[in-house]
Amino acid sequence: MIYIVLIFTIPLLVFEKSVTPILAGITIIMIAIYVLLGLDIIHRTVIAMFAAIVSIILAIALGSFLAEESLDFVIESIDFNTIGLLLGMMIMVAILGETGVFHQVGIKLGKISKGNVWILMLLLCTFTSVASMFVDNVTTILLMVPVTLSITRTLGIHPIPFIIAQVLVSNIGGAATLIGDPPNILIGSAAGIDFNSFLKYMGPTIAIIFGFSLLLIKIFFKRELKGEQKLEQQEDIQELMHRDENAILIHHKGLLVKCLIVLVGVIILFSLQTITHLEVSIIAIGGAAILLIVSRVPPEKILHEVDWATLLFFIGLFVIVGVAVHAGLITILANMAIDITGGDPWITFVMVIWMSGITSAFVDNIPLTTTMIPLVHSLNGDPTIADSFGPESGFQFSPLWWALALGADLGGNGTLIGSSAGVVAIALSAKFGHYISFTRWIKIGFPFMLITLGIGTIVLYGFLMLMY
Repeated sequence: MIYIVLIFTIPLLVFEKSVTPILAGITIIMIAIYVLLGLDIIHRTVIAMFAAIVSIILAIALGSFLAEESLDFVIESIDFNTIGLLLGMMIMVAILGETGVFHQVGIKLGKISKGNVWILMLLLCTFTSVASMFVDNVTTILLMVPVTLSITRTLGIHPIPFIIAQVLVSNIGGAATLIGDPPNILIGSAAGIDFNSFLKYMGPTIAIIFGFSLLLIKIFFKRELKGEQKLEQQEDIQELMHRDENAILIHHKGLLVKCLIVLVGVIILFSLQTITHLEVSIIAIGGAAILLIVSRVPPEKILHEVDWATLLFFIGLFVIVGVAVHAGLITILANMAIDITGGDPWITFVMVIWMSGITSAFVDNIPLTTTMIPLVHSLNGDPTIADSFGPESGFQFSPLWWALALGADLGGNGTLIGSSAGVVAIALSAKFGHYISFTRWIKIGFPFMLITLGIGTIVLYGFLMLMY
C-alpha cells in the first residue's frame, strides 16, 4: 500500500501532473516482480513470463496501444540480438563440453593453486576478467561456469562464492572494451566510438577498479573461503596433484580442435564487428551452425542442453521493460534525476553514472542502455554541456558516454538480474544443483556495486581531467 501511495504522489509533487493509469500499473507490476524474486517462492522465468503477459493486457486495456498492435510491440521490445547471442553461445559451449576440456582446465587450475582456495579464487577471477575484455562477458561466463563447477566438484568445495565472484569481475573486465559487455556495443554504435578509443578511455579506469575488486572479494568471502581451508591438508593436495586431467580429453581431441577453430573465428569476428558490421547474434548463431555441422554431434542432444528457461526469462524482461519505457516510467525517473543537477556538466556526469548504475541493478543493463542513449544524446545537445564536453572543449567523445558505460556495466552487479552474465551464471549453477537466491546475491552484489561505482566515479573523473 505504501508503494502505491508513493507511485501516485511523488510524480505529482515533482512534475505537477497526474500519473497516467498505465504508468501507475506498470510501476506496480515491476515492484511486484522484485518482491516475488526476493521472496524466491516462484521460478524467475514464470514470474517474468506472467508479468509480461499482464503488462501487455494492461497496456491494451488502458488504451496504450491497440490489441492488433500487441504482437508488433512485443517483437520490437525483445532484443533478438541478445537472445541470438545467448542461443548461439549456449550451443557452442554445449558442444565444447562434450570434449571434456572443462574438466582438464579445472584440474590444471586446481593443481596450480595447490589446493589453496584463495589462490584458486584469484586465478579464476583474473582469467575471467581478462577474458571478458576480448570476449563478451556473457560468453565468458558461459565458458567459465562449467570450468568452475568442475574444479569445485573435484576439490569438494562449494562453488557459489566462486561463481558470484566471477560474474562480478566479468562485468568489471567487460567494461574495459567495446566488445566486452553488450551495453558497450550499443554505446559505441550510438557515439561512433571505435575499439581502440574505448580501450584507451575505459581501460585504465577498469584496471584500477579490478585491483580494488579483488580486495573486496577477499573481504566479502573471507568466512566462506576460510571454511574451505581443509583443502590445504597434505593428503588433499596429494590426491589433487595425482589426478589425470587428460583422461576424458584424450578421446575427443579431434572435436576439441574443431571447437577451438570455430570459437577463435567467432571471437575474431566479434573484434572486427566495427569493420564487418555483423551483429553478434548472427556471428554466434553462424558459429553454432558451423560447429553443429563439423562436429556431427546429434542436434537433439545439444539443443537439450540449451537453457531455454533463461532465454524465456530474458524475453519476459524485455517485454516488461518495453511497456515501462512506452509508459514513460524510465523517462520520468531519468528526468527527475537530471533536474537535480541543475544543468552542471560534471554533476550531470556523476548523475549519469549513478543513475544508470543503480537502475541497471534492477533493470537489465541492455534495455536500460537502449533507453539512456537518446537521453545522453539530448544532454550532449544542451548548450552548457556542449560547451564543456563538446569537440571545441578538447574532448574527443563526451564524458557522458563513458559515464553511461561505467554505470551500466558496473551497476549490473547489484542484483542477479542486473546483467546478462549474472542471469546466465545462476541458470547454469542451478542446472547443476547449486541454486543462488535473489537475496543471497544482493547481500554481496549490491554493496560491491556501490563501492566499485564510487571508486570508478573518482578514478574516471580524475583520468578525464588529466587527459584534458
